Amino acid sequence: MVTINGSPTPADGQTLAAYLTQVGYDPARVAVERNGDIVPKAQYSATTLADGDVVEIVRFVGGG
Repeated sequence: MVTINGSPTPADGQTLAAYLTQVGYDPARVAVERNGDIVPKAQYSATTLADGDVVEIVRFVGGG
């Protein structure tokens, strides 16, 4: 299990890019922290989520 935004999620074994797409996030409009480190957008496809990871996803929302 991977903890994503505070909730246990069965996402281990998936790449970060695959997970983001699966749940409907636009990778260009989010920032991701994995185990306390910011994941560069260029690494989303190469980053595989593992059991015990703690991930925080922040979506950018425009307004005015």
